[in-house]
Amino acid sequence: MKSFPMFIRTTDRRVIIAGGSETAAQKARLILKSDARIVLAAPELDPELQEIVADGRAEWHKGPISPAFFEDAAMAFIGTGCPGIDASLHALARAARCPVNVVDQPGMCDMTTPAIVDRDPVVVAIGSEGTSPVLTRDIKTKLEAMLPRSIGGLAALAGRLHPGVNARVPRDQRRALRAWVFKGAPRDTWTRGEERSATKTIKAAIATGGPPQGATSGRIALVGSGPGARDLLTLRAVEYLQEADVIFYDRLVDPDVLELARRDAERVYVGKVVGAHEWPQDRITAAIIAEARKGRRVVRLKSGDPSVFGRAGEEIATAKAAGIPCDIVPGVTAACAAAAQLGRPLTERGIADVLVLATGTGCSDEPLPDCTRLATPGTTMAFYMSVRQAARVSDKLIERGLPPNARVDICVDVSKSNEEHIHTTVIDLSKDIKRHGVVELAPFSTGHLGLNQEA
Repeated sequence: MKSFPMFIRTTDRRVIIAGGSETAAQKARLILKSDARIVLAAPELDPELQEIVADGRAEWHKGPISPAFFEDAAMAFIGTGCPGIDASLHALARAARCPVNVVDQPGMCDMTTPAIVDRDPVVVAIGSEGTSPVLTRDIKTKLEAMLPRSIGGLAALAGRLHPGVNARVPRDQRRALRAWVFKGAPRDTWTRGEERSATKTIKAAIATGGPPQGATSGRIALVGSGPGARDLLTLRAVEYLQEADVIFYDRLVDPDVLELARRDAERVYVGKVVGAHEWPQDRITAAIIAEARKGRRVVRLKSGDPSVFGRAGEEIATAKAAGIPCDIVPGVTAACAAAAQLGRPLTERGIADVLVLATGTGCSDEPLPDCTRLATPGTTMAFYMSVRQAARVSDKLIERGLPPNARVDICVDVSKSNEEHIHTTVIDLSKDIKRHGVVELAPFSTGHLGLNQEA
């Protein structure tokens, strides 16, 4: 780093803004978020700055400026619009050892202003040392979406209740209490807008010396990682990844997705491969339950959506039988991602008013389900785990009256860097799958019939 990020206290301190135009107004808007005493130094002010002074939110200094003017100021911003005046004021500020920022002059800046996500008293600052303001704004936009507007109020409440926690809650229970407040039911209640109820719950826990019984027990979350690209994850999926103690994932999960998890979260590769499970399903389920029983927050990270051919039902049932809470976080399923990449809707007025998600591979009792039984005019079909059954699927579709030259789109590794689209027909489906070397782990889909793989 060439600049060290830190927060500067502004209470009862002056912040000087030299200039009276829009440039100075931009800095004033930023500093007005703080409790600093703003001093505007300029012979004339534009209407916006005059209004700030009239409202008592800033002082106006019209007279001469010397180094003494900058003494004891927390910082100074200089943007008069005149390079010569800016350079002179910069020298005066430096003589008084006041940290200074000269607008649009990086070489004359002791400090730069970051992009700010304001959830007072929670503040997130993003900077790039002046190299990439567009990137910092993009990061700010993503953080704005992730952090609830009200989360700062919960942090402020925790600060006010801090003395009570130290007085009533045993030291070994304080961390668990705070984790429950910010990651458990109180936070959920607060962000729903029920601040009074959340406050009452937190105060009751403090009075009893810790979080409620069972509040810190283990939980399981079945989280959809989407088709591959990590920016297709939902905000909720990212939140669960960042709170997980242990993550079970398989080979369909892109490594970039795991980068969003907590650094100290344990990652367990369960190596599921269609037809050759390195970890059988019963072993995966048993491991998940065992970790949750230790009081850990467990994420079972699944490709696509957990509820779409993801065997979520077995894991949910086992968790319920063990008395362990189990959440489901939906993800973008491969059929939706494939349609988006193709630039074509899955349903369309006057063309397809029915969408069917089917699988060509079933369970041991019914390994080859009749996945084409709903193939009718006006239907879009997306087939999952069907590569090995492509010839059978093709024959069945033609038996049901589908024209042999009906379009099929095979979508391989949707949304990943090695994504591939293969356009074929029902009659040539099996042949083209072999010709292009599509294996069972690759997704594929069709025009108003879609074939797709997702484990």
